[in-house]
Formats: sequence, structure tokens, C-alpha cells
Amino acid sequence: MTLWLDPPAWPAHGTLWSHLVSDSSLHELRAFARAQGVRDRAFDLDHYDVPADLHDALVAAGAVPVTGGELSRRLAGSVLRVPGWERRRASRDALLARWARLWDPSATDGAAGVDPVGRDLVDRWREPHRVYHSRLHLAGSLDSLGLLAADGAPGDAWHAAVALWFHDAVHDGDAGRDEERSAELVGALLGPLAGRARPAGRALGLTEDDVAEVARLVLVTTDHAPAPHDASGALVSDADLAVLGADPSRYARYAAQVRAEYGHVPDDAFRSGRAAVLDQLAGLPHLYRSPAAAGRWGEAARRNLRAERDGLDAGR
Repeated sequence: MTLWLDPPAWPAHGTLWSHLVSDSSLHELRAFARAQGVRDRAFDLDHYDVPADLHDALVAAGAVPVTGGELSRRLAGSVLRVPGWERRRASRDALLARWARLWDPSATDGAAGVDPVGRDLVDRWREPHRVYHSRLHLAGSLDSLGLLAADGAPGDAWHAAVALWFHDAVHDGDAGRDEERSAELVGALLGPLAGRARPAGRALGLTEDDVAEVARLVLVTTDHAPAPHDASGALVSDADLAVLGADPSRYARYAAQVRAEYGHVPDDAFRSGRAAVLDQLAGLPHLYRSPAAAGRWGEAARRNLRAERDGLDAGR
């Protein structure tokens, strides 16, 4: 793995900034940045923004200085790059507008009485310790839900969409407990609005039953095993797991993001734990619960899971 650093040439906040990237490993990139005192909040999806006064120290520590054009080519040629269209879909403003449209389909920005909840959720998804469970995953899972709905998959797409907003809103790396706390957050943030909010486009307003259903759907993501006739649960589970059926390069980026997010776990322990996760997913009789999702992503997901599992066995 090589780390690349371009010259400080990007003005912002009273200084010039460089970009620090890896051509193969977000995990090693994050470990290097932390060791050199670069904060997690400087990470921007596929690179670090670092101030001019750190440039020479990073080079002395092992980063290879290159021109801005060379750095861009190196990143563009790797699977780690996040293209501009994904960045735009996952921007704070785009996500806030998307949240508002759940409550008022004609909205272009925050909906009265609900927007503070949207701002809270977006800020949670932008927490600096996240690498995979980030605003990219939120936008991607919502996009996947839209595809399933367009395919005619059964289930309540509105409840499923709200559940996806909450499903990783709490993410501390504590499997099971994260989902429980995310479900509790549904009641904390939406509960006070039940019976009072009357957002346009939701003719019946927000009810206590709505809040309970969203919380239930969040918990489906604990084991991705909705009951056979739980169509809404299938929508949430399938949209959350859609990345498993992505093209190989996108899947490789997902796997790299997961490793970086659990960077505190030693390599041997991570390989063991990740192998168990992959075996559990591969062992599910139905990885995707809706025919629409199985048709879109099922075969590709099986191939991706096998390829990553083989890589773990080979020590990659």
C-alpha cells in the first residue's frame, strides 16, 4: 500500500489544504492519519483534508508527495474513490431535502415540526468515526428502497423509508445493542410528534402506531430475518443489504470501508469475525426476502460473498 499526498493548494478556513489518499486500503489510511495526529473529522469519504502545516510531517512519516493531477489519477484508478454523483446524493442538503419529502412530497427543504428531527439524524450519519455506516450508506439504502418500490415489491415503502433513516442512526460498533438503541431513538425523536404532527402528504398525520412500526422495522436489521409475511420488514432488510449485490468494484469499496470502520480490531480477530459474518449471510436460505431484491442482487451477492470469503482465507 502507498499513501499519496498532493501539495497544499486548496484554500479554506484561512489556510491551504492537501489531500491524503490511499490506492488500496482505507484501513491503513486511517491508521496512518491517526498516528500522525490527523483527526477523523478530516476524513471525507475517500480522502483526508490536511492543513499545510502538516504536509512536511506526513511526507517524513511516509506519505509520497505527488502533484494534484497524479493524486487524482491514483484515486480514480482505485476502488476506493467515491464519485461525484454519490457525494451529491449523500450531501447534508440533499439528505435534508429527502427527509422533508417524506413528510411533504412537494418540499424542497425542512418540513415544519419535523425538520429538527431530520437535522439530528443527518448529523448522526455524518459522525466522524463512521466509514461504511455513513451518509453514503443512508443514501444508498434509500436509493435501493426506491428501486424495489419501482419494481412493485410489496410492503409499506413509507414506513420502510423512515426506518432506514433510523436503522444505523446509533452506530458504536456494538452489534445488537446499536439496533436496539436506534429503535429507542425512534420513540425519542418521533414519539413526541405522534398525534400532533399533520405533515402534508401524510393525510392521517403521525400516529403512535406509525412510531411503533418504524421502531419494529429498525429491529429487523439486527438479524435481517423478517417473518415470512412481513413485506415491510423485507423491504428494509433487502435495502440495507443491497450493497452485497453491487458490482465487484463497489463491493470491494464496501469491504474496505468496513475494515476501516473496525480499524481498532487486530487483523486476525477481524478476519475471524468477518468470516463469521460472511458465513452467516451466505448460509441464509434467502439472503433477500423479496423476489424483486433477489432478482436484482441475489446472484451477484452470492458471488461477492464467496470472493471476499476466499480472500480472507488467503490472508488478503
